[in-house]
Amino acid sequence: MSFPLLTVTAAVPAVGAVLTAAVPAARRTAAKWLALLFSLATLALAVLVAVRFEPGGARYQLTESHAWIADFGVRYELGVDGIAVALIGLTALLIPFVIGAGWNDADPLETSSSRWRPTQGFFALILMVEAMVIISFEATDVFLFYIFFEAMLIPMYFLIGGFGDRAHAGSDENAAAQRSYAAVKFLLYNLVGGLIMLAAVIGLYVVAGNFSLQEIAAARAAGTLDMATNTERLLFLGFFFAFAVKAPLWPLHTWLPNAMGEATAPVAVLITAVVDKVGTFAMLRFCLGLFPDASKWATPAILVLALISIVYGALVAVGQRDIKRLVAYASISHFGFIIMGIFAMTSQGQSGATLYMVNHGISTAALMLVAGFLISRRGSRLIADYGGVQKVAPVLAGTFLIGGLATLSLPGLAPFVSEFLVLVGTFARYPVIGIIATIGIVLAALYTLVLYQRTMTGPVKEEVRTMKDLRLREVLVVAPLIALLIGLGVYPKPLTQIVNPAVEHTMSDVHEKDPKPQVAVEAKNGEAAK
Repeated sequence: MSFPLLTVTAAVPAVGAVLTAAVPAARRTAAKWLALLFSLATLALAVLVAVRFEPGGARYQLTESHAWIADFGVRYELGVDGIAVALIGLTALLIPFVIGAGWNDADPLETSSSRWRPTQGFFALILMVEAMVIISFEATDVFLFYIFFEAMLIPMYFLIGGFGDRAHAGSDENAAAQRSYAAVKFLLYNLVGGLIMLAAVIGLYVVAGNFSLQEIAAARAAGTLDMATNTERLLFLGFFFAFAVKAPLWPLHTWLPNAMGEATAPVAVLITAVVDKVGTFAMLRFCLGLFPDASKWATPAILVLALISIVYGALVAVGQRDIKRLVAYASISHFGFIIMGIFAMTSQGQSGATLYMVNHGISTAALMLVAGFLISRRGSRLIADYGGVQKVAPVLAGTFLIGGLATLSLPGLAPFVSEFLVLVGTFARYPVIGIIATIGIVLAALYTLVLYQRTMTGPVKEEVRTMKDLRLREVLVVAPLIALLIGLGVYPKPLTQIVNPAVEHTMSDVHEKDPKPQVAVEAKNGEAAK
């Protein structure tokens, strides 16, 4: 039997979580280094997965398949395509930076109790989330995917509710209440989506007789899967609803600003740059793969919802007074672009959507982590409490600017490539939707530049005058992310050559081909008329 690389890649952070949690209470620093070591080991394994993956090879590679609950047709099946490889790489890449940025976020304010172990718990929960996200990207059995899709909510709930932002305005009791509200709202929204999906998963088993994504796809291609139109549509809606909550798509988005606002900056990155990507990834793998006809049936409505997310998220971001909530609403707008690209049903749109998942993860991590460093120094999340930061902390201001420019998709930075592809792919099939979506670009420039102007430029406020610039640890966290934003903006080919073959398979699932350019069609008609 070949080496189970995918299992090991998901198991390493899970083992690291257990060992980190078991570190004695007084050895907080040892727990941090242990968690960082396991996250780096996971990154090395993710790189090995990418190296062993052959873009021109089989659709699902490095596969593993073992009987699990045989009476119910449940198998432990893993496999990765190019999209999964890219997102596993993103997850494994970001976790070491999340750990480095949150190095001191969970240290107890009082050290009198030797039994209190918040530091160990904080880093153990981060590693557990990483393990569950990675196996969600790897799972090709629908039931196996569902288990980890839901299970990741538990560690995220404790990260949001138990390790909140210390720069909270108001009393400690008020801060605790706000954290609890955000954590419960996050959990309830996603649990409701998960319960609806569970009903759809059971319905899929009744129709197909198994949970294997590959077997169901093969049966559909062979014409042996009898799925009535209404049944397919209902099952699609059950899956899509859960993924739309996780993504998050308007109007199911309201949990995200609360969760990101109350969480620490590293946990906020974990939410929007890692966990939420499972929702958009699952739309590609499960919605389009299992229910192609229903996906095309629902496309017009989904595109309208995505368009609303783009414009609404950007508009609300413009009016925000809280830095972290501004980034949260900006992310809602960006997820609208991703979903729009997926359901544009063009190769450019879906390639752009996949690249957008990766590039948004990197750009949001850079911006949010620098914002977290800024907030920890001043002790406030309010934009109005800042001013003139670039004069006292130029490195902090410079990295904040690059992260912001990436958020507005400046040409030369990674998100520009993905946003351009999404818009081109959408315009090719739905020109009106594509044109209206460009409003999001204009608004992104507005909220990003206004944020930078109000916090970094102008007179130096008295409370900011003694602010220190980035420390070495913080520079080591941010600098690689900035380098990636520039590198992938100039040369995105390493990602596109992995992703494009998987997108071709997805387009084949829904029996769609790219529309021919209208200019070429008109020219051909003109020649025929002559």
